[in-house]
Amino acid sequence: MKELIDLCRKLHLTIGTCESCTGGLFASMLSEVSGASAVFVGGVVTYATRIKTEVVHVDEALIQRFGVVSEEVAIDMAQKAQKLLNCDIAVSFTGNAGPGICDDKPVGCIYAAVMIQDICYSFPLQLSGERNEIRKEACVILSEKIIDILSERSMTCI
Repeated sequence: MKELIDLCRKLHLTIGTCESCTGGLFASMLSEVSGASAVFVGGVVTYATRIKTEVVHVDEALIQRFGVVSEEVAIDMAQKAQKLLNCDIAVSFTGNAGPGICDDKPVGCIYAAVMIQDICYSFPLQLSGERNEIRKEACVILSEKIIDILSERSMTCI
């Protein structure tokens, strides 16, 4: 996460989170980095569906149509979190880390999204392992994806 924090600092970008299945782990991993407060604005843990709709204002129709564990909901979470947290980058996770089937989605089915300024990227993941291994792997993978996107974007802006 240090590389992500350093890159955000270099590019003068702030970052926030909206997490469900990861339960705030991404935010925790960011805040473990010394100096993270220069770019990390905070996060919302939306474990319950009603927190997604009442606090973050995720569209209830999307949840009803696609299920809470869906790419569409992950995207809406990221978009709404960016507005709520007033940040340049908003990261979201929704999924099933286990131990049982949730929303007809198998264990390890994770949908992550990242809103970077005005562009949203989504990442459907199918991971394996124990619950906390899945949660951690999802966070690490998304961190790497964000670093790749930011690095590519900064290279095209030179």
